[in-house]
Amino acid sequence: MATDYASAPASSKKQPISSSNKKHEVVIPPYVKAISGSVGGIVEACCLQPIDVIKTRLQLDRGGHYKGIVHCGTSIAQHEGIRALWKGLTPFATHLTLKYTLRMGSNAVFQVLFRDPQTGHITPAGRLASGFGAGVLEALAIVTPFEVVKIRLQQQRGLSLDLLRYKGPVHCAATIMREEGILGLWAGAAPTVMRNGINQSAMFTAKNAFDILLWNKHEGDGRTLQPWQSMISGFSAGFVGPVCTGPFDVVKTRLMAQSRFGDAFGGPKYKGMFHAIGLIYKEEGLFALWRGLLPRLMRIPPGQAIMWAVADQITGFYERSVIHT
Repeated sequence: MATDYASAPASSKKQPISSSNKKHEVVIPPYVKAISGSVGGIVEACCLQPIDVIKTRLQLDRGGHYKGIVHCGTSIAQHEGIRALWKGLTPFATHLTLKYTLRMGSNAVFQVLFRDPQTGHITPAGRLASGFGAGVLEALAIVTPFEVVKIRLQQQRGLSLDLLRYKGPVHCAATIMREEGILGLWAGAAPTVMRNGINQSAMFTAKNAFDILLWNKHEGDGRTLQPWQSMISGFSAGFVGPVCTGPFDVVKTRLMAQSRFGDAFGGPKYKGMFHAIGLIYKEEGLFALWRGLLPRLMRIPPGQAIMWAVADQITGFYERSVIHT
C-alpha cells in the first residue's frame, strides 16, 4: 500500500540528503521508469479511447458534419454502434504501452546524462532537454507509424468489414506499405516530432514542479504520493502541451489521414507540415489549427492523471524497497 508522504515523521521530512550520496539516492533506474510507464499506458488506453476517436473525427471534419464533442460522440454511437467509439483500440493500446515504455525509460536515460556527476542535480534546462529528447525518440520510433494506422482506421465510417477499406490494424499497415511504401507509415513525422518533443519537455518539467510545489515530493526521497495526489499533479501537467502544440497535432492528423496516391478526400492535398499549416489557415482560418483542442484537453490531462497514478506507485515501491531499505 502506498504511504502518504504527509504521514512520514517530521524528522524524516527535514533530514537533508548529503551531497556525497545524493546522486545515488535520487536516480531511479530507467528500466523501473519504463515498466511504470508501460503499465500506466495500458490503463490509460482502455479508459480514454472514445475521446481519442472523437478528437480524430473532429479534426478530419472539414464539412461541419459534427456540431461538437457531444454531437460527434452520439452520432458515432447511433449510426455506427457503441463499439465504434473504441475503433483503433488495439493499435492505440499497443502504441501507448510501447510509447510510455520508451518515453519514461529514455527520459530517465537523458536525465542521467544531464545530471551533475558530483551532486546528482539536474537543472531545469536539463529537464526540458531530457523531455524533448524522449519526445523526439518516441515520435520517430513508435508514435508516427502507430498513429497512421490508428487514424486511418478511425476515419472509416461504418461497421461492415465488406464496406471498409482497412479490415483491421495489421491489414491497414500491410495495405499502406504495399500501396505507399514503408515510408507511408511515417506520414506526418515532422509535426509529430515537434508535437511530442514539446509535449514531453513541458510535461516532465511541469509534473516535477507540481510534485514539489503541491506535495513537497522530490524524486528519490523514499516517499510515495497517494494516487489522488499523483493524479492532480499529472492532470495539471497535462494541460500545457496541448495548448502549445495544437497546430502540429491538427497537421499531423491531416497528413496521416491522406494516402500518397489518393484517399477519401480526393488525393494528397497537403505536401508537408508547413504547406499544411499555411493551407489550413488560408482555407479554414486560424482557429482551425486548434481544432480538436477541447477533446485533446479532455483526453490528455485525464490520461496523464491515470498514467502517473499508476507509474508513481511502481516507482514509489522501488524507492521504498530498494533505495531506502
